Amino acid sequence: MKKQQEITYPLGTRPGDGDVIEVTEGVLWVRMPIPFKGLDYINLYLIEDTEGWTMVDAGFSNARIKGLWDEIFDKHLKGKPVTRLICTHFHPDHMGLAAWVMEKWGIPLTMSFGEWTFGRMLYLEAEEEVPDYILNFYRQIGFTPAMMREVEKRGFDMFSKAFHAMPMGFVRLEEGDVLNIGGHDWSVIVGTGHAPEHVCLHCKDKNILISGDQVLPRITPHIGVYPAEPFANPLQKFLASTEKFRHLPEDITVLPAHNDVFIGLNNQLDFYLEHHHERLARLKAACQSPKTAIEIVPALFDRVLEDRDMGLGIAEGLAHCHYLIGEGEMERNMGDDGVWRFVTKKSVQEKVA
Repeated sequence: MKKQQEITYPLGTRPGDGDVIEVTEGVLWVRMPIPFKGLDYINLYLIEDTEGWTMVDAGFSNARIKGLWDEIFDKHLKGKPVTRLICTHFHPDHMGLAAWVMEKWGIPLTMSFGEWTFGRMLYLEAEEEVPDYILNFYRQIGFTPAMMREVEKRGFDMFSKAFHAMPMGFVRLEEGDVLNIGGHDWSVIVGTGHAPEHVCLHCKDKNILISGDQVLPRITPHIGVYPAEPFANPLQKFLASTEKFRHLPEDITVLPAHNDVFIGLNNQLDFYLEHHHERLARLKAACQSPKTAIEIVPALFDRVLEDRDMGLGIAEGLAHCHYLIGEGEMERNMGDDGVWRFVTKKSVQEKVA
């Protein structure tokens, strides 16, 4: 494989709370706190248009972030309004304040159909008690009684609490759409795997890619299997999505949702392929005998996961198992105890050995 240039961080700094950094003329980087241990902050962007500003992602919904946005609106928009809101995907750190922004500026929401519908579904499904299909999913992947108690204690209303409100309508974005913002064309690239139809924005004139969570420096995007789609194969979709970005210039400046603005897109795409295929090889070796979703976690991670990270780790483990099932290299079988177990196929075991 051709070695790409190393990742570099051209700005060498980050915006403070309530402040911005101009990445290039007419493109502002905003950094907002989020209540997710390990991430802590999310990057959001403002693109100057002729009559106003296009906002890319809104942030998590809480009073502090609303206050920080008000500071930015007052100080950095040159007296012009926000005229368009684009959300890359439905996750609460990206879409939580969308309805508040829409109400404040009297503007519609712009995003892909898959992201709006999935977010709306989770928001409207909120219940105090966890639905049976959720509990059954976690029982079938081998959650212990203690883990099941934690699931029940959490309830099923995280999305309703994390959103200011759920926008009732939206303007649809699709692969290949082109938005003219400030006299420059921004092309829509739709990524999959991390979320159903994640919107990224490429501006050839400015040599910029706003990548959201689809391409991140330092870390890999979370790719997991969850109860709403229990037999999904998101890792296959994610790895296939990496090819959508290969045509972009190697020196393109990438504006991600987490960590820092960087250069080195192809380096990171190569890293994703190598990282996940190395994990898949580990998994095939570990599943010479049947393993539950919990039992495979140590094979995938180089550290012992804390309790707060175990759910994410199991979801990622399932994504890797489902990829191998899709490739015909692994089987999923239900045990007499009602728990799914994963085992590498005999023909593959011989090759691994």
